Amino acid sequence: MSRGGYPKQYLKLTGDNTLVQQTALRLGNIGDARKPIVVTNNEQRFLVAEQLRQVGVTPSSIVLEPVGRNTAPAIAIAALLALQDSPDSLLLVLPSDHVIANDDAFTAAVQAAAAIANDQYLVTFGITPTEAHAGYGYIRRGPAIAADKSAYEVDAFVEKPDAATAERFVSDGRHFWNSGMFMLRASTYLDELKRHAPDIAHHAEFALESSKRDSDFVRLNADAFDACPNVSIDYAVMEKTKRAAVIATTDLGWNDIGSWSALADIASVDDRDNTLIGDVYADATSNSYIRAEHRMVATIGLDNIVVVETADAVLVAHRDKTQDVKKIVEWLNASGRHESVTHRRVIRPWGSYEGLDQGDRFQVKRIIVNPDAQLSLQMHHHRAEHWIVVKESGQDPA
Repeated sequence: MSRGGYPKQYLKLTGDNTLVQQTALRLGNIGDARKPIVVTNNEQRFLVAEQLRQVGVTPSSIVLEPVGRNTAPAIAIAALLALQDSPDSLLLVLPSDHVIANDDAFTAAVQAAAAIANDQYLVTFGITPTEAHAGYGYIRRGPAIAADKSAYEVDAFVEKPDAATAERFVSDGRHFWNSGMFMLRASTYLDELKRHAPDIAHHAEFALESSKRDSDFVRLNADAFDACPNVSIDYAVMEKTKRAAVIATTDLGWNDIGSWSALADIASVDDRDNTLIGDVYADATSNSYIRAEHRMVATIGLDNIVVVETADAVLVAHRDKTQDVKKIVEWLNASGRHESVTHRRVIRPWGSYEGLDQGDRFQVKRIIVNPDAQLSLQMHHHRAEHWIVVKESGQDPA
């Protein structure tokens, strides 16, 4: 389901809203939160704008990165924009593709982190580990900086460990999962960025100063942003600064949904520990996650599997092997297949289209036009187009 041009944050994986919609709506519980700053790429601009519109969220800016340069430059751009609003701006940095089940606990953690960040700390949210997970990075805490020992100086950031090391991290009580969420003063982050990664600070500032605005989008200067080193905030700043702090969280219900197995772990199950979504018939099947998006899926006599059906691809995997989906993606890319990049349904500023059939000298598409939207006028010398309007009505602008 998650593709290069349609990643998981735009999917309804855990409810009626997509992950990016859930992330944006979660901010409504924070009383003094301002309109969000969204950083994405040019290909996903209409997708994120439309999904936010659907849930009534109006961002202050949608920043378009001409190339991906990891989190340190992206956060620098957001910090610069926040400073235009207020010199005292606090920046809450959230990945758009994580699940947080407990909104009340999240709001409380944000408020606690804000108090620490106002003391000039760059605060990361540490997740108290519930298992020895070797797929996450870890944060080792140092001395406490809060009276209730809910926040600590950061002693070290640790890359994804092996299984034995992860077991030791969980048992010693000094390590947290690295969630990739941050609370920081915009000015403090930029000061530390200039100190530890001046190239990023310089090029990001020029990329924004020389950006262009059209419609709701901020288009960064491509040459300037391309010159930014491709570095995460952890490597660029957090591992070097003396201002790094970690706040301990325990009840967020956090999950980065790094695999189908991780999604299955947090999904509701029936009396046979199955999660069945869509038109599914499961006989003598247990401990499985089965999702049908377009067609009926039936299983018999299976245990501990994941089945995901979409319009143009079907995944069948043992639940313990879902991390290896990346091998399929590598094969698709090497074979020049489109399935790793695009869905059949493609989002456009006026709506969407979906390819239904294609053959020698013909193509059939289903087109959905948003209310009051308009398609560009086209003329073809060597192609005939036939339109059938099956619902509502339209108008020829000519």
